[in-house]
Amino acid sequence: MTIGTAVPLPAYNIDPAFMAKKAEDLGFDSIWYAEHPAVPVHSDSPFPSTGGEIPWTYSHFTDPYIALARASAVTSRIKLGTGITLIPERNPLLLAKEISVLDLYSGGRFLFGIGTGWLREETELMGGDFAHRWTQTREALDVMKKLWTQEEAEHQGKYFNFPPVRSYPKPVQKPYPPILIGGAAKNVLRRVVDHGDGWLPNRVTPAELEDARKQLDTMATDAGRDPKSITITVYGQEPDRDLLHSLLDAGADRVVVRPEYVETEAEMGDQLERIAEAVL
Repeated sequence: MTIGTAVPLPAYNIDPAFMAKKAEDLGFDSIWYAEHPAVPVHSDSPFPSTGGEIPWTYSHFTDPYIALARASAVTSRIKLGTGITLIPERNPLLLAKEISVLDLYSGGRFLFGIGTGWLREETELMGGDFAHRWTQTREALDVMKKLWTQEEAEHQGKYFNFPPVRSYPKPVQKPYPPILIGGAAKNVLRRVVDHGDGWLPNRVTPAELEDARKQLDTMATDAGRDPKSITITVYGQEPDRDLLHSLLDAGADRVVVRPEYVETEAEMGDQLERIAEAVL
């Protein structure tokens, strides 16, 4: 089975170099880091999975790109993913550079999981347009694609404007690393077909996934794309072998399991060994 592992919070508690090397040695397909750069103390935004207050752990993310760079230095096979990068909170010219460098030094192993975010107060303090965050994200993707594929790129849009520039290095993966769009918005599958290379849901049942896979295949065919070129990675699941089999049978190409929080690398190593024995 194609199984990856996400990193539990606090995400900086375990050295990414240790966790990635251990996961690679055990046969995991990928390792994934998420982000929340600065969580407001006071917020009216409901937490998506419960509708309540934001858990304390959401102040304890690490920077995913620094973590994945550290992970890449001690591994050679495992894929390196963001689950997710908050696009409205980042400058696409800088982000395109970070991704190109990470993809170069890792030998083409980066998976670009993206999202638009749910925490209005954070998006706005980082300069994002929360009410139109997908519109902003779509334009940011256009900017990065230009920077990754053109020798001289320029852009004039609503959110970003710049004259011809050169941005190097280019990513190893061509035309650029796979863009996996997260979330469950009503238009997410259309956005995947129009702007991405895969879907990255984190709360989906096997039945829902099977239906979504059929929709994606139809949409891709209608758009002149090969349905097999669009992947589904189901994120943050319990390490239950039967559940993982059900998701893969329903159309997932990869499932990412969620370890529990532990305080030491020894405990994390033991936990990854137990998960690997149970699901790989």
